[in-house]
Amino acid sequence: MTTQSPPLLDALRKAAWAQSLSAEQMARVEADVAERLVPAGGYACRKGEPVEYWVGAIDGLLKMSSVSPQGKIITFTGVLGGAWFGEGSLLKDTPRQYDVIALRDTRLALMPRATFHWLLDNSIGFNRFVMTLLNERLGMFISLVEYDRMLDTTARLARCLAALFNPHLNPGISPQLKISQEEIGYLAGASRQRVNGALRVLEEAGLVRLEYGGITVLDLDGLRHFQG
Repeated sequence: MTTQSPPLLDALRKAAWAQSLSAEQMARVEADVAERLVPAGGYACRKGEPVEYWVGAIDGLLKMSSVSPQGKIITFTGVLGGAWFGEGSLLKDTPRQYDVIALRDTRLALMPRATFHWLLDNSIGFNRFVMTLLNERLGMFISLVEYDRMLDTTARLARCLAALFNPHLNPGISPQLKISQEEIGYLAGASRQRVNGALRVLEEAGLVRLEYGGITVLDLDGLRHFQG
């Protein structure tokens, strides 16, 4: 059996989906999952490639996005340490429909397709976790379409920040978010200058506090419903 790194084993054992697994099931997961480092700017996954793994972020920051035929970049969401993604693509058995790009150095956990489907076949708890993820992603994508068409930059950015705090998609996220304005811009599809202005508006509204190297969210519900 391959010896796994302590950070990888710790991430696997703390994952919400792992809490319902038996000792035998967890042993297989620990034996099968591999680790990969993606440098800032690198691709964790590419649109159109075969989907061979369920992917977890051990640490770092990723953005999930796609490019339209007209060249417009559409960013779906950010992926933080502790999050897992790609279950829908594994279940459909179709090529990946989006790119996942590292915004900073990021370590990934890669669960092979065979292990993922074996867990689905053998763990009711794992099935429930995956169904919850699919439902949460569906709600997120419906909201994305709505606010992309109806809201201004500041309101879209507020919704983008709020989406990062989904406890199912990004478990364990802290209100003190270590993220740069440039990274927020990549996630929100806005320039750094527009991000700076939008964050000042949100700070004046009492929803966030700007800090060196990040922001603190003071009113998550307010971000979710901010209209500008």
